[in-house]
Amino acid sequence: MKKQTKPLYGQHNTTAYLFLLPWLIGLFCLTLGPMVASLYLSMTKFNLLSSPTWTGLSNYVHIFTEDDTFRRSLGLTFYYVFLSVPLRLAFALLVAMALNKGIRALGIYRTVYYIPSLLGGSVAIAIVWRQLFEGNGLVNQFLSWFGISGPSWIAHPDYVVYTIITLSVWQFGSAMVIFLAGLKQIPADLYEASDVDGAGKIRQFFGITLPMLSPVIFFNLIMSMINSFQAFTPAYVIGDGRGGPLDATMFYTLYLYLKGFSFFDMGYASALAWIMLVIIGVFTAIVFVTSRFWVFYGDNQEGR
Repeated sequence: MKKQTKPLYGQHNTTAYLFLLPWLIGLFCLTLGPMVASLYLSMTKFNLLSSPTWTGLSNYVHIFTEDDTFRRSLGLTFYYVFLSVPLRLAFALLVAMALNKGIRALGIYRTVYYIPSLLGGSVAIAIVWRQLFEGNGLVNQFLSWFGISGPSWIAHPDYVVYTIITLSVWQFGSAMVIFLAGLKQIPADLYEASDVDGAGKIRQFFGITLPMLSPVIFFNLIMSMINSFQAFTPAYVIGDGRGGPLDATMFYTLYLYLKGFSFFDMGYASALAWIMLVIIGVFTAIVFVTSRFWVFYGDNQEGR
């Protein structure tokens, strides 16, 4: 009887770790290392010019008890996230359903609609957006054709945030492409059977499209929410880097940036960063926990 040889598990593991080595170096040196350093700095007073001085939880206590700008920036960020994310996803789904009708040159339309997602976060687009919504910008020139005198959108504290929300919604391309891929995976038999049963388009949408598309909605919701919490470039450019007018564009990330790189209070900025990390983690966990009630997988549509 031929003797069986044992597989060389140790050799296989060594090969696997060699391939993983670049990623592991990046993880420990470029991700976990800076995170641990940031956590330490969040409990110090550090101005980049002198050594950090340990202060314990004083930064966090000051943030939650005495920092009014923190509360305003956090409230503004919540408002931005809760308004821009649903609008972007709804618009992306609407366009995806329109493109899912078997139109010609689908690839061209898909590319055109995807381009804003590639360019929308750049400084150049934010500058263009600022010029569009200035007092004599293209938007007001268009409104003047109908006899409407528009305000200077970016100079008015009540309107400027909506220009940033509009820019966010305009970047619907990536979510749209994912929605379109999900729509193409829904079996046509379901719609044909519902037609036989006399279901209308609205009932098909809520009874077939949304349940079958719920895993894709779940993914897009998580990614859009995380990205919206980290919105920075439009607020920095449109608000002149100071959160103007009257802190109407003082997003949380912009306030963090100003604390760290304008006032050189790196300890305080690190504390702000960790608070934002916890906030994003909490909201992500809430979405994951509640997903069992509205996200469905497989043909049986049983909740996870």
